Amino acid sequence: MENEIILSMNHVSKSFPGVKALDDVSFHVRKGTVHALMGENGAGKSTLMKCLFGIYSLDEGDIVLDGQPVKFHNPKAALEAGITMIHQELQPIPYRSISENLWVGRYPMIKFGPFGFVDAKKMREMSADLLKRVRLNVNPDTKLKDLSVSQIQSIEIAKAISHNAKIIIMDEPTSSLTQAEVTQLFEIIDELRASGVSIIYISHKMEEILRISDEVTIMRDGRYIGTYLASELTMDTIITKMVGRELTNLYPPRDNVPGEVVFEVRDFSSPNPRSFQNVSFDLRKGEILGIGGLVGAQRTELVEGLFGVRASSAGEIKLHGKKLRINHPRDAIRNGMSLLTEDRRGSGIFGVLSVRDNVSVASLDEFVDYHLKLNNRRLNQLAEENIKKLSIKTPSTKTKIQSLSGGNQQKVIISRWLARDPEIFILDEPTRGIDVGAKYEIYSIMVNLAKAGKSVIMISSEMPELLGMSDRVMVMCEGKLSGILDGKDASQEKIMELATKYM
Repeated sequence: MENEIILSMNHVSKSFPGVKALDDVSFHVRKGTVHALMGENGAGKSTLMKCLFGIYSLDEGDIVLDGQPVKFHNPKAALEAGITMIHQELQPIPYRSISENLWVGRYPMIKFGPFGFVDAKKMREMSADLLKRVRLNVNPDTKLKDLSVSQIQSIEIAKAISHNAKIIIMDEPTSSLTQAEVTQLFEIIDELRASGVSIIYISHKMEEILRISDEVTIMRDGRYIGTYLASELTMDTIITKMVGRELTNLYPPRDNVPGEVVFEVRDFSSPNPRSFQNVSFDLRKGEILGIGGLVGAQRTELVEGLFGVRASSAGEIKLHGKKLRINHPRDAIRNGMSLLTEDRRGSGIFGVLSVRDNVSVASLDEFVDYHLKLNNRRLNQLAEENIKKLSIKTPSTKTKIQSLSGGNQQKVIISRWLARDPEIFILDEPTRGIDVGAKYEIYSIMVNLAKAGKSVIMISSEMPELLGMSDRVMVMCEGKLSGILDGKDASQEKIMELATKYM
């Protein structure tokens, strides 16, 4: 490729207590290209980018930008040098307008002697120009709480453009987008590339990587594996280089045998007429029931209603023929249900707490001794057993969960529910933002749960995952149940037909 190198990270190393996150990694990005950064969870991708963006300092190595050595001691310094980062977990200021979110910390001002006032008119005009560039037709005065995830994503890109960015880091930018929104994002990326902006694109979706990237750098276990032209790679070669071995099958063999019906839902409805309405289905012992549908199908709302997170206005839930009254999540937990939420960081983990605390938080009542104190020895034992059982990669039980990779965080949350030994496992997008190797581990856990007689409900937006992991596939559209397919008869065409049934 002829494009000049705009960024070089040379021989970078970074250690944390108990783990070497980066070991002599070199990474080079060319001007006006999309450079994908790939690797399993825990490979060091995010750590490398945080070193670039000034969140972490380097232990060893150096950074060269536009031919000049640079040191960024904080993100502000990186922004001023033309490097921006759009994080996987978006952090908007929900009750502020688009304009205020775009220009926070650098509002255009009108000076009156020693005083100054925000130039609201100029800020609105500049915001309108930026929104046009990212093809977002909304009023700059709109509060971010009233926007969709994809619209907030576009605003983050607009903010990056407003910094006159030379390099934009995008971390899993399509994890919550529809196919149409992904296509629009790629069109924006193409325009940025054509204007000379370099994109560092982190994603586990290999079909996207092959579609949008010019070059691909692969990391494994904190080390640099290699940089390749995207045009010369296939999905199989990427997987082999990422995990260091061939994965002949993306899904484990499903040798679970579904039995009798244990969980019944009849005419279950939300008080919101635009949410789930009159949904009925059965769940069998030892079964993995997939739930598919497009964005807006109300799948998450349905399972949150079943778990007591959301209100329901009508319907009936039975477990082993016994009618349940679930008005609160604690009612669901008491009746042997568990929920792994879609938003791992927002409503799954307790980021500032340790792995041990995250494993035990749902079952603390079982670890109180006769002095009414928590039995720390038994809590440590529980955490250590689950770390071993689920192969959780962590320096220790005391490590804060927020420092673990996404796949390991997900396994910690699963172990939280395993500690309570529930009958019903509800998993909402269990592999979102997780690499192919960690996905296989999560799938294996699900199959083993089903083989042990547990019943699993899995919501997934990935069609191959639904087809590869489900004994039956239940499809929703606009809050209604469209149909239920036997896993052997299900196909992408049949699922899509049911997913658009009411549109």
